[in-house]
Amino acid sequence: MLSIYDIKPRFQDVLRPLVVRLAAAGVSANAVTLLAMGISVAIGMALVLLRPGPAAYLVLPLWLFLRMALNAIDGMLAREHGQKSTLGAYLNELTDVISDAALYLPFAFVAPFGGLGVGTVIWLAAVSEMAGALGPMVGASRRYEGPMGKSDRAFVFGALGLWLGLAGGLPAWLNGLMPVMALLIVLNIINRVRAGLAEIRTQAQG
Repeated sequence: MLSIYDIKPRFQDVLRPLVVRLAAAGVSANAVTLLAMGISVAIGMALVLLRPGPAAYLVLPLWLFLRMALNAIDGMLAREHGQKSTLGAYLNELTDVISDAALYLPFAFVAPFGGLGVGTVIWLAAVSEMAGALGPMVGASRRYEGPMGKSDRAFVFGALGLWLGLAGGLPAWLNGLMPVMALLIVLNIINRVRAGLAEIRTQAQG
């Protein structure tokens, strides 16, 4: 099933010249990973604790796009510039889950959403990333199947932030969005597990 993740190779091609310059300057993949998490947590906590007006949510679409770029940059630094490490693998998975939770949480305090719906999406998003990350543990590759993978969720929450910031509020009919997202993430989890199992079966037959 199509996911925004599928356009990642083209995005990386655009970023590659910048990555080359960062590597030459001594910037590490782990530093980029931690920077992205730190800013994500700061933005999320500021929106939750300070409860600013709707216009403050305009920061989300901008930051979610920049975070996607930083995620691509840290991966390219690791793969293409000899910076792969065990610590980096841990950071890559853990910081993504932490950052997602921090950036989604403010919507639990935005009508027409609530804590249950947003909390369920946060929890299922973490399970989804675990299902993908478990691939190498069982002999398969890291799985990224959609629908509603990390990039898709970023698009949805970024769009919500843009809408809220420009309109000053969200319509009541959006109260069904979180359950729909949750169902799509459940399908995502199933797809990732099935793809991992199919990959292992293919390996065994080969």
